[in-house]
Amino acid sequence: MSKILKSDKSNQKKKNFSIGIVLLILFVIAVLTYAIFEKSGHWLVEDDEIGHVKWVAVLDGQTADLERSDYAANLVKEGKADSVLLLGRRVYRERSNSEFYADDFMKLGSFDSNAVFLVPHNDPSTISEAYSLVPWLKKHKADTVLLLTGASSTYRVKRIFQKLSGNSPVYVTKDIHHYTYNPNCWYSNRESRKDWLRSWAALFASYFDLFNTDTLEAVDSSYYKPIRSYAEYKREFRSNVNLQKLLPKIEDKIKVESEKEAVKDSVKATAKETTKEAVKDSSKTQEKTSAKAKEPSKDTPKATAKEQPKEKAVEKKNDAKAPNKAPTKQGKK
Repeated sequence: MSKILKSDKSNQKKKNFSIGIVLLILFVIAVLTYAIFEKSGHWLVEDDEIGHVKWVAVLDGQTADLERSDYAANLVKEGKADSVLLLGRRVYRERSNSEFYADDFMKLGSFDSNAVFLVPHNDPSTISEAYSLVPWLKKHKADTVLLLTGASSTYRVKRIFQKLSGNSPVYVTKDIHHYTYNPNCWYSNRESRKDWLRSWAALFASYFDLFNTDTLEAVDSSYYKPIRSYAEYKREFRSNVNLQKLLPKIEDKIKVESEKEAVKDSVKATAKETTKEAVKDSSKTQEKTSAKAKEPSKDTPKATAKEQPKEKAVEKKNDAKAPNKAPTKQGKK
């Protein structure tokens, strides 16, 4: 009996020891899992310190807030960047998002239209964007390029561009701190959790896609459309305007304006006629009143100006003859 009790006690101790080890292992796994999940959000982010860069490449995929374009515009205003590349996918048959991004970007400040470039593309992934952009950057001898993308994609994007370009030019990335992804508490937000999962999947896929790939050179260009400045785009956009379609609209505007002018002329003519008639009526009334004032009244004798001088002349003659007759008569006596 004693041997059986001793064996039972030893077995119980072994079970308790094994249970304790299992619990300790589970606790360590839980701590490690929490630490990994806590830090895994930061492992996706590559936040470099930037001073001054010559090129800023705004990769496609930004939200409707255009937070990447705003960040690039602020860098240009502060003098920390010289030129900006705006990447955008094709959205219509002959239009791309880069055109809309560029139009909005130019409204953010007085930027040089020759320093803002449109990069229209039809690439489905970041690797395809790199195949389109890296040869152009090498052709223009770019030395430092800031890649603006989502915070959870910065590490992956930087690795892809460095791998395909052979570390020339130098690429830097920046966390622009948009609300869609917060590496400190990515698990507390649904959109951040989706972004975290998607970014990790894309990172593992990029290792497979970049396996045994060669670096790109300036001659390895594969543009969907040529990269051009905003000034060139505006000149080309104005030259592509179809004047034949605009002629009917212009003719309609001319007709409407001519009708408006005709109405204005008729109104002016009628106004002039009414003023002339009013002036004539006023002048006629004035003439009638002056004529009535000049007419003599019926009670006053009608003596003309010609009769009055004649009567005065006769009286003067009579006065002159009177003294001559008197002395003649005295002499005869």
